[in-house]
Amino acid sequence: MKEFIYSRNAVYETLRAKRREVFKIELADNVQIKGKLADVMTLVAQRKIQVVKAKRPQLDKIHEHNQGVVAEVSKYPYADLLDILENARKKNEPPFVLLLDSLNDPQNFGTLIRTAEATGVHGIIIPLAHTVEVTPAVVNASSGASEHMLIARMNLSQAIDTLKEENVWVVGLDQDGETVGAKTQRHLTGSTALVVGSEGEGIRQLTRAKCDIVLKLPMRGQVESLNAAVAGAVALYLAYLARQETR
Repeated sequence: MKEFIYSRNAVYETLRAKRREVFKIELADNVQIKGKLADVMTLVAQRKIQVVKAKRPQLDKIHEHNQGVVAEVSKYPYADLLDILENARKKNEPPFVLLLDSLNDPQNFGTLIRTAEATGVHGIIIPLAHTVEVTPAVVNASSGASEHMLIARMNLSQAIDTLKEENVWVVGLDQDGETVGAKTQRHLTGSTALVVGSEGEGIRQLTRAKCDIVLKLPMRGQVESLNAAVAGAVALYLAYLARQETR
């Protein structure tokens, strides 16, 4: 199976990560080779990848925000939980894992992947069904961070059981949890798996029941809650800072 990655950052990071087979690059015939696109073409030349000139309307049929470049590539290479745990071991770090419970919006998924990659998460786990997958839209939303992130698809209940066997503390993020503060932030240090729920329903009851603790972000404004991606991103940075303090 093949798919098309679009936009300059997404194509560049796909090439740089070298996790997918790249069959060809399509360039708009009127595009200027400069900036990030020049970086793309340097990698293309190094790997001797076929380059095809195309009319802009042809690329627009793939996606209107193609930025003049499209890569025809193999499907996203999913990892497994053992790969994620091994990634932590290789870096000699306590596991830091993000579990997404039935997230559905590609933009939210991409935002969380990008934040996870920036905060040193060793891998992301998504369910086998009823969830957004790593599509070209997600790759674009993550600015290509998905290509550097280990993402596994598996039963979340089984994943949590395995993580607990590895002495990883499972922390749910939900508005009905305890407020993150001086007494609860310690749960974000060390070996941590952060669970973020879906945009509308949050964490499913079965998943919530398996969490060691459920936390919520402190809120001082008038709105009741944050967008799933925003809340998850804030929690990831809180965990990142807590982990840094204990190293």
